[in-house]
Amino acid sequence: MERRVRNLGQVSLVGAGPGDPEFLTIRALRRIVDADVVVHDRLADHRIVDLARPGARRIAVGKRAGFHPVPQEKINALLIDLARAGLRVVRLKGGDPFIFGRGSEEAAALREAGIPVEIVPGITAAQGVAASTGVPLTHRGIATGVRYVTGHRKGDAPLDLDWRSLADPETTLVVYMGAANIAEIAGNLIAAGMPAGMPVLAVSRATLPDEMRLSSTLGQIGADCAARHLPSPVLFVIGRAVAMAEAMPDLVRQAAARQTAAFGRIHA
Repeated sequence: MERRVRNLGQVSLVGAGPGDPEFLTIRALRRIVDADVVVHDRLADHRIVDLARPGARRIAVGKRAGFHPVPQEKINALLIDLARAGLRVVRLKGGDPFIFGRGSEEAAALREAGIPVEIVPGITAAQGVAASTGVPLTHRGIATGVRYVTGHRKGDAPLDLDWRSLADPETTLVVYMGAANIAEIAGNLIAAGMPAGMPVLAVSRATLPDEMRLSSTLGQIGADCAARHLPSPVLFVIGRAVAMAEAMPDLVRQAAARQTAAFGRIHA
């Protein structure tokens, strides 16, 4: 029994950030480089996964809407088995593992099994969008708060959110995983009192070289998204602060693209 405990491995739940490898934290980079095995999501950029040393195993367990090849329970069991084999395991998640990433579920399962678990936070998609587009999530006199909500429920359950609370015009609302339901979300917010003319910015694949943006209003965003396909993941930012993006030139995105190219040259 003592030998098993002494040889027990560890799992690090690591946030891979919004996409661009330049947004990795130093601790995240260290954990990836030192890992024996990297269990990664679909949203973790391949350049980040490839930072693992040549001998490390790479196991893809990614999901997308309507397609879950590896159920969450099996992912939990996989992490436990790898750690019990004495391996240093990195569970690599897009964004931050504790923001709509099921990181808390995995951490709970690991702790229940007696596995040491470490949380390595990452820059979440909302912060990546703010950096890429120049939209501030809060701004004095315009947005006094910010709220993150999910636009998708398990098993396609109804979106029974507190729409009246979310319709606060003083708050920037960030919707994750909302592409399939954005028309419904917008309609509920309008019905709860948010103006139909409220600015909305949809950002696809934020911080990556192929990032796409769609500027709209709450009353029009459903139709606009239906007319123009945005590759996943798509994040929606709703609120007065969105209008400030127009004052920011595309130099921010161009600079990010140059940094990504430089990163590739350094690690080639």
